[in-house]
Amino acid sequence: MITLVILYHALVLAGLLLALAGVLVNVAHFGGLRPAAPPAPGDAPLVSILVPARNEARNIEPCVASLLAQDYPNYELIVLDDHSEDGTGDIVRRLGLGETGTRRVIQGEALPAGWTGKGWACHQLSLAASGHYLFFTDADTTHAPGTVSATVAAAREYRSDLLSAWPRLITKTWSEKLVIPMVLLLGMVMYPHWLVLLLQRFPTVAARLPVSVRRMLGAGNGQFIFFTRPAYDRIGGHAALRDHLVEDVALGRAVAERMGEGMRLLNCESLRFSTCRMYRAFPEVWEGFTKNMRAAFEDSLASFLFIGATQVCSFLLPFVFVFLPGPARPLVVAQVGVIYLIRIVLTLRFRTSWLGCLLHPIGEALSLAIGLNSWRRLATKGVTWKGRVYQS
Repeated sequence: MITLVILYHALVLAGLLLALAGVLVNVAHFGGLRPAAPPAPGDAPLVSILVPARNEARNIEPCVASLLAQDYPNYELIVLDDHSEDGTGDIVRRLGLGETGTRRVIQGEALPAGWTGKGWACHQLSLAASGHYLFFTDADTTHAPGTVSATVAAAREYRSDLLSAWPRLITKTWSEKLVIPMVLLLGMVMYPHWLVLLLQRFPTVAARLPVSVRRMLGAGNGQFIFFTRPAYDRIGGHAALRDHLVEDVALGRAVAERMGEGMRLLNCESLRFSTCRMYRAFPEVWEGFTKNMRAAFEDSLASFLFIGATQVCSFLLPFVFVFLPGPARPLVVAQVGVIYLIRIVLTLRFRTSWLGCLLHPIGEALSLAIGLNSWRRLATKGVTWKGRVYQS
């Protein structure tokens, strides 16, 4: 029995060391947007900046103001007011956006059956857009004046069909600090960013992989989605995933699925340029991630249980076992040390909350509870977001 216990903890430690190695490799290859001079007007393709907004009165003004201040010489800004009931549209109009022109607000149409609210809003924005580049960004983001210039430069340098950037995550309440950085932990541990970059250098190798494997390698962040128009149309845009609650991940997967055809996906960070405050209180954190977690697994119970079990065994139980005496305790102490090393690396790289790092086991437990709630809610009465109910 003692031998089995020691073997178990040795395997967990080995898994955590592999996770640490994966995080270090990912971080080393996870670049950031760099400042770039605005291109000359004759060398500046039109960028359509597209903002879906539903009941965003507390966020929309700083977001739109930051987008109006961009130094890029050729862009249009379109905000879609998705039947807001809190004066969102009035705020946007007060900032100078009209019904026509290159700085405008449009009224969303009624939500059709089979669509998610955000997907439908983004689809309408894509139909209204004229740009070579489509820059979808959320109403809870802000962007420094050089954001579009830096993004166009990066998209050209990498020849990306989809560039998805990760803003700096602003967290102020305890629940934000504990839970929101867990997104980065899961992403950097589970997502082989380095492998995606490697396969895109050798598309003939990517073409030999099963479609399901290529698709699994895709990811994106809906806070900052930057498409070329031809690529967006090629994958069918938001219309091709109209019922997907986590449309950003689905968009990334749709591009990654076509890596063998030469399509290119780049995930990076925009810490110098962009910020996002996703939620502002525990009920919002709970409901927001409840909406997203099951959908991120595309209803694959096997994947959900595998990732959940991995998280419990590797990132939560060591903080229980460390208080128990026994011959495996040195291994458990080493496990806890590796977990904190991973969290420190990610906290430094992405400038997230040190409180979330220190209180990792509480954030992990909360995240697991939200995941279970997500699976339960989508299987029964559904999840509610922005006044709309969604079921799987």
